[in-house]
Amino acid sequence: MSVETIGQPVLLVTGSGKKRVGNVVAEHFAGLGYRIALHYRTSEAEARESREHLKSLGCKCEIFQADVSREADVQRMVKSVVDHFGQIDVLVTTASIWTKTRWEEITVEEIQKQFAVNTLGTYLCAREVGNVMISQSSGGSIVTVGDWAIERPYLDHLPYFISKGSIPALTRVLACELAERNPNIRVNCIHPGPILFPDGLSEEEGNQLRELTLLKKGNCPEMFARAVEGFVQNQFITGTCLPVDGGRSMHVPSEKHRQ
Repeated sequence: MSVETIGQPVLLVTGSGKKRVGNVVAEHFAGLGYRIALHYRTSEAEARESREHLKSLGCKCEIFQADVSREADVQRMVKSVVDHFGQIDVLVTTASIWTKTRWEEITVEEIQKQFAVNTLGTYLCAREVGNVMISQSSGGSIVTVGDWAIERPYLDHLPYFISKGSIPALTRVLACELAERNPNIRVNCIHPGPILFPDGLSEEEGNQLRELTLLKKGNCPEMFARAVEGFVQNQFITGTCLPVDGGRSMHVPSEKHRQ
């Protein structure tokens, strides 16, 4: 039985408590009139600060805690979001871990850890929110997050790339399964490039990352947020993966720029 969604639409962004990409997505959609559900795992203080900031902008916002690799946690979180807001119209799964692991240091436990958060965590959140969207006559939009480099992996990140390399297949399967149950549900994926530089990166290092793109740009998380908005607004796109990387994935840098 379907239910009608009412009032302002609701966005749930996993991994959005900290001042990272998910947080930028949350603020962007707050500006579009969305009510915002911020997710965090351990960064409660930062999540509270983000909530107060969004509220100061006139946004209805609440924070929700969960370990996305734990099924019971995800179920509790999604139920809490629905109990609070009444609906979920958009899910963006930015929660992930990224760890440098040399070949000689790879363990089964490290592979399982990255898979649990990056792949299983994405699935669990999409499944629980997808079940909510199935019951909504308006359906909804889910945006997963991969990585531009799964097609051109670099050294020392095998566990990470295994986990992120599963996201395109997961996205297509989710698109099929959820549209079968409600054709108003769409699932797409974004492969980000150097859209947000790590904390502590020097100006020289930042310039080197920019030079590795075709457009010679980087550190622009708002571009990721706009790509999410595009997927949400376009109701005739599902099961696709979009690089948002300034051309990094297709650019073979000159010898002086190689890493």
